[in-house]
Amino acid sequence: MKKTDYFSLKFENDKLIFLDQTKLPLEEVYVETDNYERIAEAIEKLEVRGAPLIGVCAAYGLALSIKNTSNAVRDSTFNNAFNRLFQTRPTAVNLFSALNDIKSVYETGKNLTNIYSVLISRAEQLHKDDAEYCRKIGQNGLRIFRKKSTILTHCNTGKLATAGDGTAFSVIKAGFEKGLVSYVYADETRPLFQGLRLTSFELGHNGIPFSVLSDSMAATLMKDKKIDFVITGADRIALNGDSANKIGTYNLAVLCNFHDIPFYIAAPTTTIDRKIASGEEINIEFRNKNEILAVSGLQIAPNSYEAYTPAFDVTPAHLIRGIITEEDVFTFPYNFMK
Repeated sequence: MKKTDYFSLKFENDKLIFLDQTKLPLEEVYVETDNYERIAEAIEKLEVRGAPLIGVCAAYGLALSIKNTSNAVRDSTFNNAFNRLFQTRPTAVNLFSALNDIKSVYETGKNLTNIYSVLISRAEQLHKDDAEYCRKIGQNGLRIFRKKSTILTHCNTGKLATAGDGTAFSVIKAGFEKGLVSYVYADETRPLFQGLRLTSFELGHNGIPFSVLSDSMAATLMKDKKIDFVITGADRIALNGDSANKIGTYNLAVLCNFHDIPFYIAAPTTTIDRKIASGEEINIEFRNKNEILAVSGLQIAPNSYEAYTPAFDVTPAHLIRGIITEEDVFTFPYNFMK
């Protein structure tokens, strides 16, 4: 049965309420806070995750930092909060653009008596904007369908990653509602199982038929001609179209190229970093090795083992058939100079 009663985050009664995604799908636990330090921890611990969503979350956190401050300490408190939130995660560009947006509003109006309300209003607008971007991405994504399709996706790109219905997930959902999606395969997405825990949760809530597979099984599905196209999200896109996304995305793009299967990325234009020319300039986050050596806190290998732990990889632009944004569906060669 279709269920749509969950939400990723909302702002209510001067507090941010977010779903702790580390506990999904077994528990739906919501956290309520007005403390920017708690919000920073939530981003670091992946309680809140997904490039667009952490941008919105950080915007609220920065605005909340001056909620109860006096004029004497407001500047220092705001700057401390900005620096703290800025350092939470290094790869997704949306985090930095959202924080800089709130900072610009603060610097322009910090002498206003209602500056806190002004900042909250701006964070709410960023929230609404991303929801609208998601809707438009879903509609634009309908253009990539040539028939009723079986889709493979990686990581999580739905309501749990954005302020709306999602990026790649929004395309899948819109396609399903139009009768264009017959089935979805969701990579489990090691090491933190965002596909198994989160994408499956969202597919189930939306009544979309699916199967989960380990990341290493995708090639066999493609060889057997069971996949019509692959679609993922992105955390940062360079001006030439090189795209960083959850580790394992590059594998899929290479496999698609070998099997002549279209590989698409869906992301809002806010994910395009207009300061970098190519993927070589993208700062890749490395996570704690315990995310590989343990599962849900249960140690499955000795802690003495070393581990290679990039959270993202970069897919070269020439492997991407199209990048679906709220503005258009762009195709290779990409040029996001505008």
